[in-house]
Amino acid sequence: MLLDQIRLTPVRQTLVRRPLADPAAAVHATLHQSGMLAHIAPGARIAIGAGSRGISRYAEVVAAVVAAVRAAGAKPFIVPAMGSHGGATAAGQLAVLRDWGIDEAAMGCPLISAMHTVALGVTAAGVPVFCDAAAFASDGIIVVNRVKPHTDFHGATESGLTKMLAIGLGKRDGAEAIHRRGAAGLREDVPQVAAALVRRAPILGGVAIIEDGAHAVSEVVALPATAIAVDEPQLLQRARAMAPSLPFTHADVLLVDWIGKDISGTGMDTTVIGRRAIDGEPEPATPRIGAIAALRLTPASHGNATGIGLADVVSRALVAAMDVVATEVNVATSGFPRRGVVPLVADDDRGAIEAALRRAAVAPSAVRLARISDTLSLEQLWLSDALLAEVCAQPGVALCGAAAPLAFDAAGQLADVAAH
Repeated sequence: MLLDQIRLTPVRQTLVRRPLADPAAAVHATLHQSGMLAHIAPGARIAIGAGSRGISRYAEVVAAVVAAVRAAGAKPFIVPAMGSHGGATAAGQLAVLRDWGIDEAAMGCPLISAMHTVALGVTAAGVPVFCDAAAFASDGIIVVNRVKPHTDFHGATESGLTKMLAIGLGKRDGAEAIHRRGAAGLREDVPQVAAALVRRAPILGGVAIIEDGAHAVSEVVALPATAIAVDEPQLLQRARAMAPSLPFTHADVLLVDWIGKDISGTGMDTTVIGRRAIDGEPEPATPRIGAIAALRLTPASHGNATGIGLADVVSRALVAAMDVVATEVNVATSGFPRRGVVPLVADDDRGAIEAALRRAAVAPSAVRLARISDTLSLEQLWLSDALLAEVCAQPGVALCGAAAPLAFDAAGQLADVAAH
């Protein structure tokens, strides 16, 4: 078979590494410097918005915000600020937070999860504005989120505090209202909805997390509510400068061990794979990948397989882990249905990879094939001979092992897919 003629060599690329030694201490320092805590009255009930992404040391950062608020004499509580994730149910959103180590025992404060919202009017463009009801009834709201390039659009602010205000705090109601206009809605409506929330809800501000290229916390920055729209664009540029990417511009086949909501809101980061799958929106110029085979869905996704439609072929194991309802809710809310379409399903990993190779229609000796663990973990890759020399000629890329064929167990599953 074609697959038996291909060997993959492990390589390691040098990513930007600027890890923060003590994120909790940095949280306390930046909150005090921002002046945000000075606006909290003793005994005030402060809502802290936490999201659904797999952010490095997220529970530690959220716990530090809780501690700082409590030290200011207030009574903190946590609300899920994640739009329609977790199946758009209160219990599902609590389960997502619990996966990140965010629960009442660990945080030392209540978690209040409900899908109820308060309608706060409309923007100048007519977009409805919603806010989590428990958060709106509080004396102040602080959101905690990672700032990074978005997978669906480009703008002054993309994925971060502004988006969490508009979509995260808006729950399913807010997410559906904004996603109704597709990528244009995200680009144009998110900033306007967030600005309306700052005016009409008790928003104190946010704590932004910036990760380095190796997915470690690099910065935490507290921004008062009125500073978010002004300062978040600069944080986004710092995050973009450290973001990892594939060390090639085109490949025939990309093998992805894991997809999932903890990896990217789209299962696979669209900026990494060069595919958006949004009707009416152009695809990224690079990288150009002929066929993508995806093999597993992360347990932390709770069955939400959004992004499965970005692949050309998937394994039956991935489909078996899929919760059709949770996926449909998230895809329908986002307004990007192609991402939830199940592609060709192979019985096992071997079958999935062979189907991708047939789609590429390139001789084994010439096939440009790369394997990655997931789109968030790009330090180590495995490359076919046709890609190896080109990639290793780049600065910062080096061999880190010997070439070997892919190894499968008796059931046709890859033998070295690590637990996620």
